[in-house]
Amino acid sequence: MATGQSVMNLEVNGLRYHVETVGEGYPLVVLHGFTGSGENWRSLSGQWSEHSKVIMIDIIGHGETESPVDFSRYGMDFAVHDLAALLEKLGFDQVDFLGYSMGGRLALSFAVTHPERVRKLVLESASPGLKTEAERALRRENDAKLAEMIRTEGIESFVNYWERIPLFASQLLIPREVREQTRKQRLANSVAGLSGSLLGMGTGAQSSCWEALGQLSCEVLLITGELDKKFCQIASEMVDLVKNSKWVVVDQCGHAIHVEQPEKFGTIVSGFLKLHNKEEM
Repeated sequence: MATGQSVMNLEVNGLRYHVETVGEGYPLVVLHGFTGSGENWRSLSGQWSEHSKVIMIDIIGHGETESPVDFSRYGMDFAVHDLAALLEKLGFDQVDFLGYSMGGRLALSFAVTHPERVRKLVLESASPGLKTEAERALRRENDAKLAEMIRTEGIESFVNYWERIPLFASQLLIPREVREQTRKQRLANSVAGLSGSLLGMGTGAQSSCWEALGQLSCEVLLITGELDKKFCQIASEMVDLVKNSKWVVVDQCGHAIHVEQPEKFGTIVSGFLKLHNKEEM
């Protein structure tokens, strides 16, 4: 195993979480997006482990973490509570967070709820949620339809659909083997896990964090892809509301920057974390 590398299954609040760590530096918790897993970060963990202790967590309903049947257990408040308990078990009072898309919403929710426990926050293509109840209600309706698709048609049919949504159109430009690996990882998820995630912690089910952005005291880095116009607009609004924030746009890139431009993404994140980490070590 690499330096500081370990694989664990930790039980918190009655749920078993799969966690992998690598490195010996300041703790960096990395959170994947919907249909992903901690595996998504392995190719970048080698670079980040040079300055951070990278903690790759499979979010509830994903990867090797348990997938309860009751979708209410997937609520964002539950997920934040689980994260806090995991950090306590791992012995970390304060950490850096990096979250992509759904994982970014979770990381931001954690930072708003436990500001004293977050030193630096990296949000990749992430949103503070929908601003109005009308928007959330419409999204809940759409997510319920997707959850029903997963339950009735199965994982493979849903992944076929998910890979074709406009949000991921730019991923057609990445190497075939990378797309195949991403697809293989998505297919390894469960019906209960993905449908529960949509219903319990989808954007429609999550409370808005917009009004809390001005209260964040940690350093925040927002990263979006140039081709992802929706999340560029969200980031442009966020950067004006978060006091200690910076926004980076990656050229010729869509929603999943860490997949489409991994070297550039890894370097941007390291630049944000590395100098501060070395000063503290």
